[in-house]
Amino acid sequence: MIDDEIEEDDGDIHVSIFNVPNALRDINPNAYTPQLVALGPYHYRRFKLQEMERYKISSAKRFQNRKQSTKLHTIVDQLIMLDHRIRACYHKYLDISRETLAWKMAIDSAFLLEIIDIYSNKEGKFLCQTSSKIVDFARRKSVYNTILRDIMMLENQIPLFVLRKISNYWFHSSNMVDEILDDVLVGLCKDVSPFKMLNWAQIQPSSCAHILEFLYKRLTPKVEETVEIDENVNQGINEERRLCKLLSQLKESLHQIPLKAVFKLPWIFICSLPGLAILSAVVLPKENNFENPIDTKSTQDNMPPLFEEIMIPSVIELSKSGVTFLPVNGDIMSINFDQKSKKFYLPTISIDDNTEVILRNLVAFEASSTLGPLVFTRYTEVMNGIIDTKDDVRLLREKGIILNYLRSDEEVANLWNGMSKSLRLTRVSFLDEVIDNVNRYYEGNWKVLLSRFMNACLINSWQFLVFIVAALILSLLILQVLGSLLYNSRMVGPHPQG
Repeated sequence: MIDDEIEEDDGDIHVSIFNVPNALRDINPNAYTPQLVALGPYHYRRFKLQEMERYKISSAKRFQNRKQSTKLHTIVDQLIMLDHRIRACYHKYLDISRETLAWKMAIDSAFLLEIIDIYSNKEGKFLCQTSSKIVDFARRKSVYNTILRDIMMLENQIPLFVLRKISNYWFHSSNMVDEILDDVLVGLCKDVSPFKMLNWAQIQPSSCAHILEFLYKRLTPKVEETVEIDENVNQGINEERRLCKLLSQLKESLHQIPLKAVFKLPWIFICSLPGLAILSAVVLPKENNFENPIDTKSTQDNMPPLFEEIMIPSVIELSKSGVTFLPVNGDIMSINFDQKSKKFYLPTISIDDNTEVILRNLVAFEASSTLGPLVFTRYTEVMNGIIDTKDDVRLLREKGIILNYLRSDEEVANLWNGMSKSLRLTRVSFLDEVIDNVNRYYEGNWKVLLSRFMNACLINSWQFLVFIVAALILSLLILQVLGSLLYNSRMVGPHPQG
């Protein structure tokens, strides 16, 4: 084995098909595990996926029958010679023989090429030119979407050089194979991409290791000036936020203690007077209404880490402060906030049954393959930050930023709120600049400041309002008592003689 591997030249082959990190998988395992068809060596042993194997075998037979002079055994022999290059693409150790892996690659590639052949835009030019029962079967919407989701999963990828190698057996010109295959892959990624109206010519599929990487490179711009936040800085951020929160709570407590003392002590005496005990239920706060420090600490411990959701107002809050949301046709790079015109520009995104799986696998691929900043992950954090409820989704949908093909706006809100998990923090210059500009505008907006002042004076000082109400009630009672005493004194007093 040592001698064979020394002879191989895999300097241009890098690991590109990774295991999904457990921190991401545990949130939604079904988003990373194929539900209908296994492609590649990671999931082919799963019993649930065995039903599709007969369809894959049928695709391989049709592939073989298309050109009688070439048998599948010949292709397998060629793939065995490429065994080291194939294994170099997978992060996980593949505990299967060379022959098994070669047959797996040949059969799965034939099936995949037959499925995606429908995306060819070249008139009269196809990769397979065969009639597949699974394609007809897959035209049912639910099954078709399931197959598309499985094709786009990180652990279900097949190296593109294997697809090109197999396609070369049916064409005389390798340039024709590249042209048709690239056209098919562009059509597939256009169909599943959540962002529409993009210039797909900027990235060529031939420069990518697999389909998911092609989609990722097209959706994610290259950002050079970024700063990555390591674990120590991450801890510092959390400690700083906890300290600020503690100081804020202490300051609030110091403001409330004198008010409670002034409010409570006189009314303990007043409410103890005969006939006024009923006021204690209205005026004096019950001790068991205050939060238990132990329960509060337990609740905070169960909450997700502070850094998982960025600090930015929601869509509804920004809209109330005067911000207008506008859709733009483009990728993540088109996100912008103009403080002068108070316009927030966001790319139009289409949300359907496949979107969550595709977004999560793009995040997983970025976290596994990218050493630098997690640009796409940062975008999902921005969307998670501005979307809290279905009302936020409704406003973005009405503005044309979100094209919702799910059953409700609440499902879209749950989708974005579930995307908050990140393996590590990074700072992306253009996105963080947008976040800072939005926060700076919001914190300085007079509507926001007025609302906070009213909340501080009225809502947070409810004891003072109760005091005023109780004082009015007491004044009315005193007037009533005085009036009764005056009336009785007149009734029992000496009558004038006449």
